[in-house]
Amino acid sequence: MADRRPERSVRVDRGDGCWRGKFQAMASPCEVLCETDDAGVAKRLTRLAATEAWRIEDKFSRYLPGNIVDRINNAQGRPVELDPETAHLIDFSATLAELSDGRFDITSGVLRRVWRFDGSDRIPSAAAVARIVESIGWHRVSWTSPSLQMPIGMQIDLGGIGKEYAVDRAAQLLRDAGSMSCLVNFGGDLAVTTRSRQRDGWKVGIEAPNTARLPADRVLNLQNGALATSGDARRFLLKDGIRYSHILDPKTGWPVPNAPRSVTVAADTCTQAGMLSTLAMLEGAGAETFLDAQGVRYWCHR
Repeated sequence: MADRRPERSVRVDRGDGCWRGKFQAMASPCEVLCETDDAGVAKRLTRLAATEAWRIEDKFSRYLPGNIVDRINNAQGRPVELDPETAHLIDFSATLAELSDGRFDITSGVLRRVWRFDGSDRIPSAAAVARIVESIGWHRVSWTSPSLQMPIGMQIDLGGIGKEYAVDRAAQLLRDAGSMSCLVNFGGDLAVTTRSRQRDGWKVGIEAPNTARLPADRVLNLQNGALATSGDARRFLLKDGIRYSHILDPKTGWPVPNAPRSVTVAADTCTQAGMLSTLAMLEGAGAETFLDAQGVRYWCHR
């Protein structure tokens, strides 16, 4: 979710038995595949999804002044009354914090001040990380819906759940707009609106982290539901032969040890899939054990 946003426009082109709509949102390439022969319908549905993605980006980006996240982060210890949608996301975040024993924490975004995962070898000092960790901890937040109050110096960041939420919202709008099957794909997090009438399913590739620029090493036929992926293929640091993942433990401020390179999970909704893939990454060496216990389909690369 960047402040320097590209021009907000949509375009469509003909794909393999469908029309493919494209746009940019939340610092990601986004697309909507529509099972229709009508380019006008495809463009209308793509714009519907794009408008919702842009709305969510504007409302919840940590970079944009004046939105609800900015108001919360600049409240200087005062309580902030939240609208129902924001309260829903805060409730969901609190649930994730509880399920992960505090390893998922929307107050940990302040670690970006010292960690910049740009592929370089710039590792922050232990002292710098320790100073930031003092400003992290969901348990220090007072949350009784719809009122949120944080100590001075703390911030929230909803980037860990925002894109998956946007996928589900866009998919629901497309369901409401018509009965055709569409695939909503926001930067690799995706959902199918309804089962296809023309094919066995939408072909979706799962890339191994070391082959990101090559053909996918696994192709699925996704008939319904959603997929989400968490991983460090494009966000990492490398120093002295050690790779530092952007998956950070908010309790220590350092990358989770022995975490998989990527985890992809299939679930009924993109939000659910994203929750499970993220929690699995935070489990580190225990990622597969955690996912096995959930009884979901997943693909884990180490």
